[in-house]
This record gives sequence, structure tokens and C-alpha cells, in this order.
Amino acid sequence: MSGAAQDRGAPFKWIIALALMLGTFMEVLDTSVANVALPHMKGTYAAGTDEITWVLTSYLVANAIVLPITGWLGNRFGRKRLYLFCLTGFTLASLAAGAAPSLAMLITARVIQGLTGGAMVPMSQAITMEAFPRSEQGIATAVFGIGVICGPIVGPLVGGWVTDNWSWPWIFWINIPVGILSYALASAFVDEAPDRRPEGAMDYWSLIFIAVGLGCLELFLNRGERLDWFESRTVTLYAACSALGLILFLWRSFTAERPLVDLRMFKLPEYASGMFLIFGASFGMYAAFVMLPLFVQTFLGWTPTWAGIMLSPGGVASVVAMMVAGLIMGRVDVRYTVAAGFLAQIYSSWLLTSINLHSGMGYLIYAWCFRGLGLGFVFVPIATVAMRRIPREAMGVAAGFFNLMRNEGGSVGIAVAATLLQTRSQFHHARLGEHLTPFSAPLQEGAQRLHLALGSASGLDPSSAGTLTQGVLGLEVVRQSYVMAFVDVFAFLVLVYVVCLPFVILLKDPGPGEGGVHIH
Repeated sequence: MSGAAQDRGAPFKWIIALALMLGTFMEVLDTSVANVALPHMKGTYAAGTDEITWVLTSYLVANAIVLPITGWLGNRFGRKRLYLFCLTGFTLASLAAGAAPSLAMLITARVIQGLTGGAMVPMSQAITMEAFPRSEQGIATAVFGIGVICGPIVGPLVGGWVTDNWSWPWIFWINIPVGILSYALASAFVDEAPDRRPEGAMDYWSLIFIAVGLGCLELFLNRGERLDWFESRTVTLYAACSALGLILFLWRSFTAERPLVDLRMFKLPEYASGMFLIFGASFGMYAAFVMLPLFVQTFLGWTPTWAGIMLSPGGVASVVAMMVAGLIMGRVDVRYTVAAGFLAQIYSSWLLTSINLHSGMGYLIYAWCFRGLGLGFVFVPIATVAMRRIPREAMGVAAGFFNLMRNEGGSVGIAVAATLLQTRSQFHHARLGEHLTPFSAPLQEGAQRLHLALGSASGLDPSSAGTLTQGVLGLEVVRQSYVMAFVDVFAFLVLVYVVCLPFVILLKDPGPGEGGVHIH
């Protein structure tokens, strides 16, 4: 597609957008759809918790490794060809994952899913933006964003319903008809760019360094909380290897004659700011996606299906906000739109600091809808403006880094939120325990009433009723300490979004007339 063609847009742009959005949705869905099915997989393969979590970790590690090199692959083989190859690989790997006769085969299929899916998403973004004229790229980004934002929301709901009503292999097999439809539409309507610039030889040192750095970073983030972080030699080794790999990758990127990834695009302030902002937005998005369903299922007794129903209106709000943001691109300063999005997420997180053991679905849906609106108003302007001055030949690289920052933001957010939940619950448990003394008159009065109620209701003797009373009080302390810890997590997310707000000022839309940076 030439520059003129790009200004006009492709004749079948909406079909192209739909085809690529389906592929994106399918890939992002698979980052979370397997979470609720892990207990069933444990039973199928007689695996321990530490073994079965590799179903998730392997996918995320493979995803992180392939994202930075997607731009090189797209330029080398062609974006359409790469997208169709990855879509085919992802669909076949989904078939293999559901039919895996052993845990090792399932993990292998998940690695292939992660590698092919990781490359597929940036190609979807780059091709979609090229299919629309510059004046409509806000709408193009909104359509692409539906798959990115709604995937994590729908994933647990789909995974829970399918697992409960069918069986867990179907969480992978439902990808097959979607993959076939996306392939048929993309192969028929997407044109390969005639001005594709073939790449030279790959810089294998950069590939090795970034694979080690990002792969170990994902292992560090996903295994750290389970293994008690730096108390574990394994986790410490992951951290050291990650730091070394990333440092060597940066060194190679700035010193090699033709590095795997040219980082000069970060000289553009709107691109650099956009990467930071999408990292922060994803940090809060994925942390909240994990924390709120965990709270309602663990402490309010909701099923995974009801937890998914609670999140669904927020997904609708995200879609509406993305379409509105796409339509007003070019009419309203993007900084106002992004700032409004972050403020909506601040308000949502602040509302969630009031959760307790009596929180109702109406209140939680109200709070979550503001998060959905905020995500829609943040994602579309950032993804559009950050890419506005990126040269066409570097679009795949830029999209790869955009999705890398989105993924890593989510991984870091989940890891930090889980660690914060654990440490703050221990802190609150210790503080609440300080008040459980024989000298606390309110405690003794309440314990006496509970003792009498339990004794009369169960017919237990006084000694047994007293033991049961102590157990009930201890359980209540644990519950309250965790509720307070959840409140602390959402208060921390308020702080994260507040820190992001000043960087919005750098996201000024340069306009189509201003130049970009020269890559290579």
C-alpha cells in the first residue's frame, strides 16, 4: 500500500478491521480464559499447583519474547503473510492444547500459542491502521481496541461457563471457528504492501539478549509471589538474568550497525509518553481484573459466572467509550480525552476502596463501569497518537513495543497487586490481633453473645462452644484483614493513575503534516 493508498484507505477497510479484530480478541482472550479451568486441568493430568501454573506462565513468556522482533519479521516476510502464518499456528495450537494427552504436550501447545499469538496482535494493529486513512485512524484503533480491552473481561466469564457446562478442552477449541473465519476474511481482503522493504540478516545477539531478558522477567513476575520473591534463589536468578539480558539488549541496540530493534522511535515525545501511559493503564487494568473477581468469589461467595456478569457492563462501557474516542479524534485535544480516561479510572478505584463484606452487585457494577469508560478513553488516543509519526517501515516494530508495554504492564500490575494483597493482609492481621485481648470489653461482650448463640444453636457443651467461638473469631479476623488489604490495593491503583496523569501533557497530537524519525 503506497502513501497515497494509505491516505485513501483500503476499499474493504471495515471487513479488514473485523477480521483482524477477531484474531486479536482470540489471542488476548487466551491470556485469561484458562485461569478458571486450572483446577480441572490439575485433575485431568494429576498435576500439582506448581506444575499446572506453567499452562499460564509458558504462554506469557513466549508472548513476551516474540513481541519485540515482530516488526523485523513483518518487514522480512510481509505483514499479511506473517499474520496468516501466525493465525494458522495459533488455531492449530488451540486444537492441540485441547487434545493434549499429557501436561508436557499442553505446555508445548501453549508455548506455540504464545509465540504465534504474540506476533499476530502487532501485525493486526499495523495492518488495521494502514487500511484506514489518517482521518479515520481513531476509529481504526477503536475497532482494534475492542479485542484488546474486552478479551481480559470476557475471558474468565467464557472460561468459567465453558468449563462448567462442557469441559475444559473447549476453552481452546472455541478458537478454531474464530480462527477459520478470521483467516478467510484476511486472506481475501488484506493486500500485501507492495513497497515492503525486506530486512537484512537478523541480529541474533539482540534476539538472544531480549529473549533472555523478557523471558526471565515474565518468570520472575509470575513465579515470584508464589516462591516468596527474593527469599527464593530461583526467583533471584530470574531477576539477575532478566536485568543482564535487558541491559545487553539495550547496549546492542545502540551499538550494532543494524540492530534487531531500532530504538530511535523513542525520540518522539508522544511515542515515549504513550508507551509509559499504556504501561500504567495496563498495570491498573490487569491488577483490577484479577483483584475484584478474586474478592467477590472468595469473600462474597459468588460463582465465576456471576463474577463475569459483574464485569460485563464495564466491557460494554469500554466499547462505547472507544467508539466515542475514535469519533472525536481530531476534534478534541487528545490530552483532554486521555486525562478524562485516567480521571475516570481514579474515580473507579476510589469507589472500590469502600468495598466490604456487604458490598452489592449494583455498587460494584457502578464502580466498574467508570473503569471501563476510562479504559476506552485512554486506549484509543494513546494508540493512535503514539503511532502518528512512526515511519511506515517501522510500524510493525512500534506496534510490537506498544503491545509489549501493554503485556508487561499487565504482568507487573498483577504481580505487584498479589504481593501487596499478601503483605498488607499480614499487616492488618497483626494489627487486628493486637486488640484480641482479655482486657477488651467489647470483644469479651461480643464473644459471650456468640458463645451463647453457638451453644444454643448446635447443642454443644460449653467447652466445645467456646472452642468454636474462638475459631469463628479467628476466621473473622482473617476475613477482615483481607478486606482491608483489598482496599489498600485499590488505593494503590489510585496512586498509580495519579502518577500517570502528568505524562499526558506530552501526548500532544503532532498532526499528519509533521515529520517523524528516520529509522535505519
